[in-house]
Amino acid sequence: MTRIAIVSDTHVPTREPELPAWVVTEIAAADHTIHAGDFESFGAYERIVDRTDGELTAVLGNVDPATLDVPKTATLEVDGVRFVVTHGDGSSGSWRERVVETARENADATADTNLVAVAGHTHAVVDETVAFDESRPADGGRAAGHIRLLNPGSATGAAPTTHETMFVATVVDGDVTVELRTGEGEGSATRA
Repeated sequence: MTRIAIVSDTHVPTREPELPAWVVTEIAAADHTIHAGDFESFGAYERIVDRTDGELTAVLGNVDPATLDVPKTATLEVDGVRFVVTHGDGSSGSWRERVVETARENADATADTNLVAVAGHTHAVVDETVAFDESRPADGGRAAGHIRLLNPGSATGAAPTTHETMFVATVVDGDVTVELRTGEGEGSATRA
C-alpha cells in the first residue's frame, strides 16, 4: 500500500505565510507527495521538499519562478497506477481539455495500468472519470480505458475558494482510492 498526498496551489507567501498544519501532517504521513504547481516561491518549494524527504513529484505552475527546477509535466508510476501531473494552465481549450490531452500524451503505460491525471490552477476540487479517447473506437487497448481526473484545489484556500483542500490517494495492487481532505472545521487557521 502506498499513500500519496496530492496538493496544489499553495501560493506561499503571497496568499498565506505557511501551509496549514493539518496539510503538513498529511504530507508527513504520506509515502510520496504530488504537487501540481504554484508553490509561488523558492522558499515554499524548498520547505515542501524538506517535508517530503525528497519523495516529491512536482510541476511548474504559472506563478512559479521560471527558474524553479521542476518540469512542466511529470509522471509517477506506483504499483500499476500512472500519475500524469501538470498545472493545467494554458491558452488553448478549457482546463479539462488541456489536462486530459496532457494525460493522453503521457499515457505510455500498458493498457492495464490505471491512468490518473493530476492538475491544479483553478483552485476548484475535481474528481471525475473521463474516457481516454471518445473519438476512437475501443480496440481493447488504452483507447477503451479511462482517465481519473483530479484537482486537489488549493492547500491554503487561495481565492476564489473559501477553504483549504487536498487529496490523499491510496494505491494497492493497481487500484487507487482518493479521499478529499478539507480545512473546514479542522483548525484551518493553524499554519506550520
